[in-house]
Amino acid sequence: MFMSVLLAVNGTLMRGLELCKNMEDAGAEFVKEDATAPCYRLWSVNDNNPAMLKVKEGGVSVHLEVWEVPEAGLADILKKEPPGLSIGKVQLKDGSYVLGVIAEPWVVEGMKDISQFQGWRSYIASKA
Repeated sequence: MFMSVLLAVNGTLMRGLELCKNMEDAGAEFVKEDATAPCYRLWSVNDNNPAMLKVKEGGVSVHLEVWEVPEAGLADILKKEPPGLSIGKVQLKDGSYVLGVIAEPWVVEGMKDISQFQGWRSYIASKA
């Protein structure tokens, strides 16, 4: 029996960006564009990748993509994530939860808060 999970990704794993190949190599298929509930903050980690954390106050809704990932491919994706990024539960704007890429708090220490852009793609576009 084929088992899969939904995985929310923000940033370099998005379609057309640098690490999208990791998703494709894991057998993932794009499902939809979506956004989180307004309870997250987003940081740029040295302008290499985004890091998202759930917060108690001052959160925003972050744009992301939801992919269907074979369970066997989930470990491959996680192994290729930068240190400090992991898989956790992410709340979508409709209140539902899916697995998603989230950051450990130490990753964002001293990094640029880019929450006002509501997504990595918007932040990168602002720099062009």
